[in-house]
Amino acid sequence: MNQDTINDIIGWDIINWSKAFSFWDKHIDIKNKQLSCLEIGARQGGLSLWLALHGNNVICSDISYKNQQHELDKTITLHKKHNCENLISYEAIDASNIPYENKFDLVVFKSVLGGVSIGSNTRLEQQTINSIYKSLKPGGKILFIENLEASFLHMYARKKFVKWGNKWHYLKLNEMVSLFKSFQKVNYRTVGFFGAFGKNEKQRQLYGKVDTFFDKLVPKSCRYIMIGIVEK
Repeated sequence: MNQDTINDIIGWDIINWSKAFSFWDKHIDIKNKQLSCLEIGARQGGLSLWLALHGNNVICSDISYKNQQHELDKTITLHKKHNCENLISYEAIDASNIPYENKFDLVVFKSVLGGVSIGSNTRLEQQTINSIYKSLKPGGKILFIENLEASFLHMYARKKFVKWGNKWHYLKLNEMVSLFKSFQKVNYRTVGFFGAFGKNEKQRQLYGKVDTFFDKLVPKSCRYIMIGIVEK
């Protein structure tokens, strides 16, 4: 993939978040497999684009598509830009209550679990993972990239400078791992420390390069991105 395509797929903090591709490539080949796929919490559908560009059939879903046509329009425009809209359909799906069973080879998501409980009186992360489990075929996989709580500095900065920082539920690394206890295999890596503090994409790109150099020196629990592949 060229850099412009990667930018369209990932959207922000591109150096750190795009490290998912090399990790996933080690564990699964998705090229021209015509896999049945679902992206949840898709927003502008970056991961749906990635799957379709590799010849797979994708349901691109976000609950906002139900009543926010402008969000769906932006998503469709992105997919048309890359000439892959014929492989993608669109649905308004609640990630915590996916209306499919034993349907998908792959379910993918990016920065979703921290937001599923916003507006609810209960925490819905485990329910969301259970819902994904039900929707997967036997041997099906989840590919995900998710924000972690990381360090005290990250949580302070989010509450101070991110408008949704007090609403988003940032999970600890061990909490994330425990969500997948029903699955057969869990592989993951964590990346990034400085990139989260960038105030704009230019800064995040610079800090992302620093992270690439220093990642191994930062404890896993203090990194703010978890990249995973989980098998049912």
